[in-house]
Amino acid sequence: MDMQHDKATPLIAGLAVAAAALAGRYSIQAWNAYKARPIVPRMRKFYEGGFQPTMTRREAGLILGVRENAHPEKVKEAHKKVMVANHPDAGGSHYLASKINEAKDILLGKTKGGGSAF
Repeated sequence: MDMQHDKATPLIAGLAVAAAALAGRYSIQAWNAYKARPIVPRMRKFYEGGFQPTMTRREAGLILGVRENAHPEKVKEAHKKVMVANHPDAGGSHYLASKINEAKDILLGKTKGGGSAF
């Protein structure tokens, strides 16, 4: 029995080394695939759904992704980010652009009561 134990030890050690080598190879491949993936900026989920007949401060905040009482600089920064993603010159919708601008105007207190151009 002792003789069989002596023969089994190198076999078990060899299998352990092979398993470690395969695990290492897989880990390196997975890491390289992870590093090579395209970098996608993390965007918060923006407001989804239809618009109210008259835009409210709440809806304006949801469209821009800011609080209703956000600082004007934060509103302008959020407007710029959302507008870059939806600008008509970049293939975006004129309607959405008008709503984004209306949301900025409402949060900055520049509304004239006219609402969207659409």
